[in-house]
Amino acid sequence: MKIKMCGITTPADVAAVNEVRPDYIGMVMYFPKSKRNVSVETARRLLEELRKDVKKVAVVVSPDAEQIAEIGELGFDVIQIHGQTSDELIESAHLPVWKAFNVKDMDMYPHYQSLSNVAGYVFDAGEPGSGKTFDWNSLTDIDRDGRLFVLAGGLTPDNVRRAIEQVHPDVVDVSSGIEYDVVGGVQKSGKDPEKMRRMKRNTAAWQISGKSDN
Repeated sequence: MKIKMCGITTPADVAAVNEVRPDYIGMVMYFPKSKRNVSVETARRLLEELRKDVKKVAVVVSPDAEQIAEIGELGFDVIQIHGQTSDELIESAHLPVWKAFNVKDMDMYPHYQSLSNVAGYVFDAGEPGSGKTFDWNSLTDIDRDGRLFVLAGGLTPDNVRRAIEQVHPDVVDVSSGIEYDVVGGVQKSGKDPEKMRRMKRNTAAWQISGKSDN
């Protein structure tokens, strides 16, 4: 079981990642509507500080050819694509693609199975980044074809064991679930290192013994 910690935005986030050592991190790019969006300059700086054994995923929405090329130049390992993009762009990308789906567009899953450069699928809630889960039973009959099966959407250190037991993904993908709690109506920006540690610990505990370690 692998872990992706997504929405990395600050040097403090990277420092925590370098300590916790998830398998993947994600950075949201070219999507200013997201509070987790980072500029090209920020992404470049953060990638320079990131330990080399953590895989880097650029998370984008309906990217164009120029953005896909720039992602490759920055040194990312994977492109995670939400929204719509042409088959030609996916197939011509110089990096493997993870195609994201939510409960609204699951009917497109068989189509993307036919594309050779799609290396994995990310199954997310209807509102990606909202911190909301969705009905995991909807994934019960999904045809698995050997490519990475990534579960996202409202995962936390507290529910990750149940998610793994029910869905059996290859990768669990967490973002809002490792952010600071709202205190007095205010939320500190960035990721909470203690929640990141618990996420890693609970996932590892499930792998070893089937028990969550809170």
